[in-house]
Amino acid sequence: MTMGYRGIGRFKPRRDKLSRRFVSERNGSTAIEFAMLAIPFSLLVFAILESCISFAGQEVMANATDSVARQLRTGQLPSSVDKTQLKQLICDKMEVMVAKGCPGLMVDLRHFGTFTDAAQAGYRIANGEIQLTQGSNETSFKVDPGPASSKNMLRVFYKWPVITDFLSKSMSDLKDGKALHFASVTWQNEPFDN
Repeated sequence: MTMGYRGIGRFKPRRDKLSRRFVSERNGSTAIEFAMLAIPFSLLVFAILESCISFAGQEVMANATDSVARQLRTGQLPSSVDKTQLKQLICDKMEVMVAKGCPGLMVDLRHFGTFTDAAQAGYRIANGEIQLTQGSNETSFKVDPGPASSKNMLRVFYKWPVITDFLSKSMSDLKDGKALHFASVTWQNEPFDN
């Protein structure tokens, strides 16, 4: 099967010899070298998996936020919706990625006189806690949707648990070792009947 000194078959005996040598090696250096590479490789794989799952959770939350905002914008949800109902609507769309009941979910829905006022709404993390801001003032979480043709903003926060311990310092920004996921939608309601 060999094609001479430069042929393809030349590499086959080397490969067989290498695999036989790996199996027959008894002094432990191969196992130690493998262990030295296996630990960093495993850590890297877990870090990639954790980052991918976290990103997928963020996207699911953003889609849930958009979906609920669309229902509010078109008047499908009444302006009497309360915090518990709003959280449940968002949680129902997120439960594929988060724990049952969405324990880390926080929502803020409010109406504004102008889009300029809505642009002043923000948040910051102080001492590991989420603080909502309106300009330079602190505000609290509330659910206060506006009537037809009003400007509204829905902000959704989720305290995402960081599973891999060695990633907790780089991924988490909250005091309980969790990462903050955030989604926001600003819109003007359609002129539906109140």
